[in-house]
Amino acid sequence: MHRLLAVRKLRFLTNRFRPVLVVTALLSVVPPLHADQADLAKQLANPVANLVSVPFQSNFDYNIGPEDDGDRYTLNVQPVIPFSLNDDWNLISRTILPIIDQSDIYPGAGSQTGLGDTVQSLFFSPKAPVDGWILGAGPVLLLPTGTDDLLTADKWGAGPTAVALKQSGPWTSGGLVNHIWSFAGDDDREDVNQSFVQPFFTYTTPDAMSFTLTADSTYNWKTKDWTIPVGFFVAQVFSVGGHTMQLQGGPRYYAESPDSGPEGWGARVNFVLLFPK
Repeated sequence: MHRLLAVRKLRFLTNRFRPVLVVTALLSVVPPLHADQADLAKQLANPVANLVSVPFQSNFDYNIGPEDDGDRYTLNVQPVIPFSLNDDWNLISRTILPIIDQSDIYPGAGSQTGLGDTVQSLFFSPKAPVDGWILGAGPVLLLPTGTDDLLTADKWGAGPTAVALKQSGPWTSGGLVNHIWSFAGDDDREDVNQSFVQPFFTYTTPDAMSFTLTADSTYNWKTKDWTIPVGFFVAQVFSVGGHTMQLQGGPRYYAESPDSGPEGWGARVNFVLLFPK
């Protein structure tokens, strides 16, 4: 009996962390870049870096719903495109387009697959640090691009966003925040009034490997609920066939979530295409 329980527990943990195990295996064999190119890894730790990148961020969440029966896979397609406005300022466009596959998020909900709502951020960022700080601020927009009633808020939203960070030696530390209020959309759907707070701390090695601790925290002012997944991720920048990319992966743990939200352990796998100038 004890052996059977141990096997079941091992199978449960393996299923939950399979994405992390796969990324760990890949990171052990990918060829690292030359040490002087670790600057690319440091730029990726900076949300407003002057670097074109296209992340494909996979998130695996479990124990969703009042009976903890639901699960969700979210692929966030997140192109980051900088534009030079003049000698002193950049405009950084950051888009998050989620592609979602979920099931049993509440009893009788069934399964849904499709697009979620898009979040579009624009940061006006000084090209030079200000008193050692890298800064950016601008508007954030919520676009109701969801293709299913259970994948969309069905609201248009807008608000401010800002980022501030410092990079000293191998360390990058800072935070990104935004707040979105809905201003139009389906009157029968609940208004959006939520804040996003993302502190992050990254250590980058001379071999272009990064270790990141972060928490993608959301506060819903309507329901007065926090959702706080804390994640620890390991990433490696490498080159294949002349193309530069980064592979990242690691576990996430929901330190706080509403009764209907994800609970316990999840995982993230992030594949980033880089287009250095």
